[in-house]
Amino acid sequence: MADNKKTFYITTPIYYPSGRLTIGNAYTTIAADTMTRYKKARGYDTFFLTGTDEHGLKIEQKAEKLGMKPKAYLDGMVKDIKELWKKLDINYDKFIRTTDEEHVKAVQKIFEKLKASGDIYLGEYTGWYSVEDEEYFTESQLKEVFKDDQGNVVGGIAPSGHEVQLVKEPSYFFKMSKYADRLLQYYKDHPEFIQPNSREKEMVNNFIKPGLEDLSVTRTTVDWGIPVPSDPKHVVYVWIDALANYITALGYGSEDDSLFKKYWPADVHLVGKEIVRFHTIYWPIMLMALDLPLPKQVFGHGWVLIYKDKMSKSKGNAVYPESLISRYGLDPVRYYLMRAIPFGADGSFTPEDFVERTNFDLANDLGNLLNRTVSMINQYQKGLVAPVDQEQDKYGQDLAAVAAKAISDYYGNMDKMHFSNALENVWQLISRANKYIDETTPWVLNKEGKTEELSRVMSNLAESLRLVAIMIAPVMTETPGKMFAQLGLDWEDESQKDLQFGGFAWDVNVVAKPTPIFPRLKNDEEVAYIKEEMKKAKPKKQSRREQKQEEKQITIDDFAKVKIQVGKILSVEPVKGSSKLLMFKLDFGKTGERQILSGIRKFYPDESILLGKKVLAVTNLKPRKMLGHESQGMLLSSEADGDVKLALVGDEHPVGAELG
Repeated sequence: MADNKKTFYITTPIYYPSGRLTIGNAYTTIAADTMTRYKKARGYDTFFLTGTDEHGLKIEQKAEKLGMKPKAYLDGMVKDIKELWKKLDINYDKFIRTTDEEHVKAVQKIFEKLKASGDIYLGEYTGWYSVEDEEYFTESQLKEVFKDDQGNVVGGIAPSGHEVQLVKEPSYFFKMSKYADRLLQYYKDHPEFIQPNSREKEMVNNFIKPGLEDLSVTRTTVDWGIPVPSDPKHVVYVWIDALANYITALGYGSEDDSLFKKYWPADVHLVGKEIVRFHTIYWPIMLMALDLPLPKQVFGHGWVLIYKDKMSKSKGNAVYPESLISRYGLDPVRYYLMRAIPFGADGSFTPEDFVERTNFDLANDLGNLLNRTVSMINQYQKGLVAPVDQEQDKYGQDLAAVAAKAISDYYGNMDKMHFSNALENVWQLISRANKYIDETTPWVLNKEGKTEELSRVMSNLAESLRLVAIMIAPVMTETPGKMFAQLGLDWEDESQKDLQFGGFAWDVNVVAKPTPIFPRLKNDEEVAYIKEEMKKAKPKKQSRREQKQEEKQITIDDFAKVKIQVGKILSVEPVKGSSKLLMFKLDFGKTGERQILSGIRKFYPDESILLGKKVLAVTNLKPRKMLGHESQGMLLSSEADGDVKLALVGDEHPVGAELG
């Protein structure tokens, strides 16, 4: 009965819908889908979860920039993501959104429970925050720090390359340090918990041994989030909200937690290596505090690089799965991502390698084997495939032995999510079957009238292809059905999927006319196409005029808030360490002198020509630090054909006069 089946629960990260998803995101999701299909074929009762992480400042700012409410913006993004998963044939069981009412309520219950137990307490947070990363950093974690003349840190760059800002606000904190020793012991007792193993050393040496700091888990300066019921001016910060999805999706914290009781703990969380820390430190500690079992494994895979470089839309090297699928079909894309990239390590996508693998692995090796086999069965056997003979010659025995080893190795690699190795096992059988044709020379057997021997060769080839179709099915979701149809088999008939050589008695007729399932690609033409699609991904640089045209219209009340004054340039000099910035000292009459930095250095190679000039400046901007220098306003300028000039005014405008 189904109730007695072993369960298997797998999750992807919940994706942050601030932009279009790339093949890197597709890679994780296809991997989870592949594992789910494999386990289901092995008789498991599976549950596959994916979804979106929808709260935080970045989403709030993105929606505001587009003149939309956050939920309306997110609805559109989620629709696109679901469409992409449909194109990739991702067969998930649930798509969770952190804006789902059930999730929100459950997170609030979790927070209040942790607060009541004393694991969460109120304090004040001071630290460096990156909006782009939705992450706080200590000073020691910053890739680069900016200091003022007194040596005080005034800014910096996060490990991701994004700029950070100093945040001071009341915050609730999670007592991470309380659970550090218990977490280390768990690692020791469960060596399979973090995979690959190298990730565990990184977590211990970089984050736990130096001393786990208590984690800030709420914000008061962000509105777009889940309010803390007992203190609603606080919203739950991203990681408690996001990580809880793995249990709230199963009904934890709701009236119906039957799925939670059935499937938790998760068998594996699939995540990119950049978020392993949150899943192997914050998440298990959170579960310990809730007195819940920990997931059995967190698998932190590597990145999909482009020509060994990190994928980036701004670099013009982002690859989107839609363009590949529309041009080459679904299975070549799924196959390439699972075959070319060793699971757990970084892998490099190149257009050249994609086209080459499609031609050699799929068109030549697999497609040609199927086409030749079906054609010969029609030519020599009148389309009939007899049962596989128990009596085999040395070539048949070797083919059967290679098949048995390939199947055994395939199981071992699939169980460990070594998909690339598992596909290599399948291709060992394909290669051996192609060699088997050359060894047995069916055309000679036919000419010599050796009908019994010829029938056995044809059955062995067809049987090899049947096994190949079954083994590639978790990865390639369309090809196996096409292969079975050409072999005269029904993919929906489970009795025809016994995964052992000679395991099925056939007596079936192959299709009368075989159709190539993977047409050969023209190398140069297709490489050029993919490269062109990558270029299209690069955002077009907008002029200031175009940027202004995209901005929302403002009212007279908005304009009245901006204070623009006439200032006289007293001094100007380049900022050390910057190729862009000039530092101005200006006189604003009665309101005094102030310092303003402006990124116009390349337009004024001889900045001394600006001394004594009168300019327009916004003087009620909040001061900001740049490379350790405070800028107390903004100089106005104009742009035409890429050339920028300061907005100068004549002597008829007195110093300090206000524009209005």
